[in-house]
Amino acid sequence: MHALFVTTSATQLAPDHPTGLWLEEFAVPYQAAIEAGITVTVASPQGGVVPLDPKTEPDDKQREQWAQALAALQHSVTLASVQNEYFDAVFIPGGHGPMVDLATDTTLHALVARHDAAGKVIAAVCHGPAALVQARRADGQPFFQGRRATGFTNAEEFLARLKDVVPFLLEDEMKASGADFHSALLPMLSHVEQDGHLITGQNPSSSEAVAKALVAALAAR
Repeated sequence: MHALFVTTSATQLAPDHPTGLWLEEFAVPYQAAIEAGITVTVASPQGGVVPLDPKTEPDDKQREQWAQALAALQHSVTLASVQNEYFDAVFIPGGHGPMVDLATDTTLHALVARHDAAGKVIAAVCHGPAALVQARRADGQPFFQGRRATGFTNAEEFLARLKDVVPFLLEDEMKASGADFHSALLPMLSHVEQDGHLITGQNPSSSEAVAKALVAALAAR
């Protein structure tokens, strides 16, 4: 099994608001995939070192625990270099970075459309679904149309004090693109939705549950 993990290359959400990848949302699924024997390719729009959101810089314990994941983030390939390849799964972790670059990345959208049409696993967590709000299916329908899904909520964005900083509110955009949006009863609790081959997680707390769902979905194939 071979999974493509697609990360952001963005470093700025807005002036005075640095951004990047939220490490936990990448590291936990990455380690789970590797431990399950799944080969992982890490890609980003620009390739190279993947920027981390300053708020998610690892402590010493995390550096040891997530050593393999951190090493993989030092040398991502470009999305363009894998755009014609097929993977068993495509996974998009969050951080606010995807709202800046992946949301409008047509190379990623074309890759997602091909994998969606082929019934491959597509997963995203927290702000990762931002990369899919403008994506389309092979028949031209919005990617989320009629699909049960979740992502970082308006309430959580408010609690993060970034509701007026982000380029759009993910919950609103997902609903506008046709998603059957669901979330936990309280903000910041783990919540995962699975609709066919689509797996989405609500927030950083959902990283482990998304990882388990992703590994299980691949194991079932």
